[in-house]
Amino acid sequence: KSPKDNAAWWKSLSKEEQAEYISLYPASVGKLDGLPVEDRDEANRVWFNEQRAKYQTELDNLPPEPKPRQILAGRSMVPNDKWTEWYNRKKHLEGALDGMMRIQMRFDSTGKADPFPAKRPADHKPTGDGLPPAYLLGFDPENNGRAIIANGNPDTADHTAVLVGGIKSRLSGLYTPMVSGANLWQAASAMPGEPKVSTITWNGYDAPQNLFPEGALNRYADRGAGDFNDFLAGLHTSHAPSADDHLSVQAHSYGSVLVGSAARQGTLEAADVMFSGSPGVQVGRAEDLDVPPGHVWNQRAQDDPVPRLGAPTHGHHEGLTQYITPNDPIFGAKQMTTDTKGHGNYWLAGSESLENQARVVVGRYDEVQLK
Repeated sequence: KSPKDNAAWWKSLSKEEQAEYISLYPASVGKLDGLPVEDRDEANRVWFNEQRAKYQTELDNLPPEPKPRQILAGRSMVPNDKWTEWYNRKKHLEGALDGMMRIQMRFDSTGKADPFPAKRPADHKPTGDGLPPAYLLGFDPENNGRAIIANGNPDTADHTAVLVGGIKSRLSGLYTPMVSGANLWQAASAMPGEPKVSTITWNGYDAPQNLFPEGALNRYADRGAGDFNDFLAGLHTSHAPSADDHLSVQAHSYGSVLVGSAARQGTLEAADVMFSGSPGVQVGRAEDLDVPPGHVWNQRAQDDPVPRLGAPTHGHHEGLTQYITPNDPIFGAKQMTTDTKGHGNYWLAGSESLENQARVVVGRYDEVQLK
């Protein structure tokens, strides 16, 4: 049901009844937008641990590898369907378990400045405070896999940023978006005044898994837009009245198509929207994104090819050859300075690209560096 309906139902239960639902139906309870973050986290961790054990057991007990090819009619070698099925399942189990390992590493890194130290470039290691507790707000290991992970409790934060990833978002590739969320939390939390911040890596939709043809289609964004709107509405519903409720959205690459679709199809309940490396957002003007005037922000690295290549498919068509994206002056987004290179480096620790995002997250708009 709606986040408000979910919240009303949950509040009608006693503590004992809530605990029983979490124990018996953890996957269902963990998905309910509008429930308190701590309760969703508890339910999803039960489900997470059950699925991790199940996947590991299945991987450990896979049957021996069949032969990749077989003789058909005694004359020719053809691919063996049983081997293909065995290989795909093994690959899925290994990829999902790798993503679950990354999530567990984040659980175990509360108080540490860097939950994933092995892969970071030496000149971009975080220098801020240790990370806050993590909260698991969504989890599903099947198919490409989904996971929603918060740094800090958004119910009690004054400023919450939701990061939406793009093409190839999946459970097995969770490392990079989790690092981005952790870096943004550290940069925003280090702003003057020690603001109370939560950042959320929202891998909550079935994203395209290749540039073409999937990445050129709007349907993946259109299918996930409703879930994203419900998630944002749920954050407002469960938010503590004693804390400020400033919510921003940070969308990368194809994730910006989803955010634009969410605004086009429903109401995007955010105060600020930031785009990085956007190929287009399905709408032609910043005013169509449901946020207050002047609160749409954009970043584009000079050598990022995605905004140019994606415009014909995801930009807003005006005439035969004009495709409006957040990079165009006519769109009306504020263009933030960007000192990073490439399509995936907008969250490098210590970069001006990241600092600008952090300033928006905590509402220090006058300090955002614009082109």
